[in-house]
Amino acid sequence: GDALPLQRFPPSSQQPVPVSYPAACQPRRLPARPLLRPAKVCQAGDAYAREKFQPQPTRDLEKEKKRLQNILATGKDMVEDEVKQALLRKKEEEIAEPDRFEELMNEIQERREFLAEMEALGQGKKYQGIVLTEISQKLHEMEFIDKKRSEEMRNIMTKAFPAGSKSNLQD
Repeated sequence: GDALPLQRFPPSSQQPVPVSYPAACQPRRLPARPLLRPAKVCQAGDAYAREKFQPQPTRDLEKEKKRLQNILATGKDMVEDEVKQALLRKKEEEIAEPDRFEELMNEIQERREFLAEMEALGQGKKYQGIVLTEISQKLHEMEFIDKKRSEEMRNIMTKAFPAGSKSNLQD
């Protein structure tokens, strides 16, 4: 369980070889003179040379000029306002319709689950008329949204494929 000896004892026929330790184990000797370089040697090299700062344009200068001219002429920043309003309109149009349809489906599902819970508790007859009426109203609203969407699709299709193209296909 003890550590092995660091030296091997040579056979009696050979002479003992002195053991050399690695450099990490030997104590270090301090150099005779310090390793610092004089200041003139450092300044003669590139250690103190700085790169010249050259700013890069980060935005479109022509666009910025037009925007500032518009602000000075009208007192308002019209370009950014128009872009923001257009983005808001697009987001509202995209989000409003699909969300409402999905919302209605979720509401119908919640009412069905509620009715099932009440029936399990023996109160189904009490709430059945109210819940079925609410579900019917939600279905009518979904039908209205569906008709509106189908009408929009018809209008898009008639614009994309005019009536004259139908007669060409039949000929």
